[in-house]
Amino acid sequence: MHNPVGPEGLGASSVADVPPRPLAHLLAVFSGGIVGTALRLLLDTVVPHTDGQFPVSTFVINISGSFVLGVLVSGLWLRNVPSIVKAGIGPGLLGSFTTFSALVLAEVLLVQADPVGAAIAALYLVLSLGLGLGAAFAGLVLGSRLAPSPEVDLDPEFAE
Repeated sequence: MHNPVGPEGLGASSVADVPPRPLAHLLAVFSGGIVGTALRLLLDTVVPHTDGQFPVSTFVINISGSFVLGVLVSGLWLRNVPSIVKAGIGPGLLGSFTTFSALVLAEVLLVQADPVGAAIAALYLVLSLGLGLGAAFAGLVLGSRLAPSPEVDLDPEFAE
């Protein structure tokens, strides 16, 4: 079977190996980005925090996004899902929903808030990285269990 992530398992082996994507894929990413950003803003509004408080909304967003992307990548995307849907959900929706920049900004604001803020920042960073990796791993495991059985048609993008 063709390795969908290249010979090293980390991505396409060269830029030439990446198939061109039509404008429709760009629009799918853009549309997914609008939805992901709106969901992020909604959660930030529902669960507000000050600069000196643990950023619960950003924490929940990043952990849940890591889990969902893990599930999609390891199992569901092996099914016959059009690449345009993958582009809209992966880099589009989940890419805008979860952001490293929000985590880093929260870290800086916590450290600047007061002496206790530095301790909260350290806790937030450790929990975000640890639980984010754990959630992604759990998503990969769950997704692989949801992967298609051999008799299911695989997405031509990943088939031999």
